[in-house]
Amino acid sequence: MITPDFDTVNVGGIRTACVGRKELAALVGNICEGYAQRHQAAPFVIFSNNGHAISIYNADKQAREQMDQADLVHADGQSVVSFSRWFKHARAVPERTATTDMIHDIPNFYPGTLKHFLLGGKAASVSKAADILGQTYANFQVVGHQHGYFGDAEEAAICDAINAAKPDVLWVGLGKPKEQLFCIRNKSRLTVPVIISCGGCYNYITGEYPRAPMWMQNAGLEWLFRMAKDPRKLFVRYLLTNPHAIYCVLKHGLAKQG
Repeated sequence: MITPDFDTVNVGGIRTACVGRKELAALVGNICEGYAQRHQAAPFVIFSNNGHAISIYNADKQAREQMDQADLVHADGQSVVSFSRWFKHARAVPERTATTDMIHDIPNFYPGTLKHFLLGGKAASVSKAADILGQTYANFQVVGHQHGYFGDAEEAAICDAINAAKPDVLWVGLGKPKEQLFCIRNKSRLTVPVIISCGGCYNYITGEYPRAPMWMQNAGLEWLFRMAKDPRKLFVRYLLTNPHAIYCVLKHGLAKQG
């Protein structure tokens, strides 16, 4: 098993990697290279941390146990970067590594060609995202994709199909906490070097979900932009999870300081 060297910081109870975008992309590529060389058995699982994740982690025991089994948790939200600097930690997260950027960062910052399998989302969305990524990056080879509307009884067959395609990276976009549960539950079935949870990433690639202006992203306000675009779906979620996440960050941070 490859054990990359990176520092972590406690953000809302979640051990979050202190890595930047280029470093994370290189780490993924190096793990994929090392997998072939060492015949590594277990996939390296990467989950994301943001306000929603912090709230779920502190409210749901099962989700917390799944998150704790990740090999690396990165700062998907700008708020996590800010939270990591609230207390006198020896380390802090250097920059946001949004999953919607990471799927582009890997082919941009890692020169080698990697094979990818996209799992999750609607059939039309994941198929279109696969076409866009494959056409945009010569070193992003899509070897398969599968929509996310399947039942538990179908998981074994889906895992077999993923293994048969032999991807280097499996992207799992089923939404929190379902995607974390899928990754950990099927980790022993999958013979892929890296698994990355990616939420609604495919919809951003296709343009179905617009990204916030850069100033809002840098200010940690992308959640506000998303809520304004889809208030019926996201207003209650952010109304509940954002204050809870801040409370959890303070609780864990102050406990550590004490």
